[in-house]
Amino acid sequence: MANRRDFLTTATLAAAGVALAPLAACSREQSQPASPATATASAPVAPAAFSGTLLTRAIPSTGEKIPVIGMGTSGSFEVEGDVDARASLREVLATFVAAGAKLIDTAPTYSSAEDVLGDLVAESKVRERLFLATKLSGVTGRNEGLAQFQDSLRRLKTDKVELLQVHNLRDTDTQIALARELKQQGKIRYTGLTHYREDGQAQLAQEMRKHKPDFIQINYSPVSRGIEQTILPMARDLGIAVMINRAFEDGRLISQVRDKPLPTWAKDVGADSWAQLILKFVLSPEAVTVVIPATSKPRHQLDNLKAGTGPMLDDKQRAALVAALG
Repeated sequence: MANRRDFLTTATLAAAGVALAPLAACSREQSQPASPATATASAPVAPAAFSGTLLTRAIPSTGEKIPVIGMGTSGSFEVEGDVDARASLREVLATFVAAGAKLIDTAPTYSSAEDVLGDLVAESKVRERLFLATKLSGVTGRNEGLAQFQDSLRRLKTDKVELLQVHNLRDTDTQIALARELKQQGKIRYTGLTHYREDGQAQLAQEMRKHKPDFIQINYSPVSRGIEQTILPMARDLGIAVMINRAFEDGRLISQVRDKPLPTWAKDVGADSWAQLILKFVLSPEAVTVVIPATSKPRHQLDNLKAGTGPMLDDKQRAALVAALG
């Protein structure tokens, strides 16, 4: 059974390749190396092949449905002017869009991630097919928040984003008020609050009750299950969408099981990698709306996307996965 490192090689999907011809790249993972001139000219490349239909879930505040597999950009898109890295990310983006995925999460404090994402989305001409989420991050006061948001729009090469989140609950009252103001102006469509550690979940719960945002973003994995106690039930009761980060524990879980055989029951949920099982675990609660694994490798993007098809894990399978990772 294939693991994430050895996952199936990228193949050409002719129809998607035509539809996404502007998504240009000469990936460093292709068999034929690109010349420097070709790489900088962004020659067209077909995305990796994807089959199946991504499961969608509704954003409770509006009923709008989005695919359950999204994409993060922390680390993976922080490549500045690295031509080879950008080439790989073009194919990552092409594969993501060809599969019908939409939500991409970023932040102004992820060094060059907004710039790189903005460049690739603009040259691919797929902005209208995406659900972009960014953040008010590390700022204090309305003026700082507004200036940062305006800079994010410039870096992302867009005049609006779908979701604006108050990052790590800093200056929450002021920043969520600004987000709501921007929502009224049509600059964003949804507001959100984020955190990434279990020790921040009590504060997140308080802010959820107080502000009732459209989205929250929080960590969840088979070994970090704190949100099952309070956050998920509250999100369900308050009608708040839930975005999951750190599903792989920053890669630690994948490293832990990389050389272990998959459990025999993996085939029952259509999974052929540990990464898919982990993502299916975090998507199993119905209150979870979307998960945002980050990657710079097209083959890993394809692997992640496959987790959004077929059945999720039942209680017995979830318990078995927790035991396998324990």
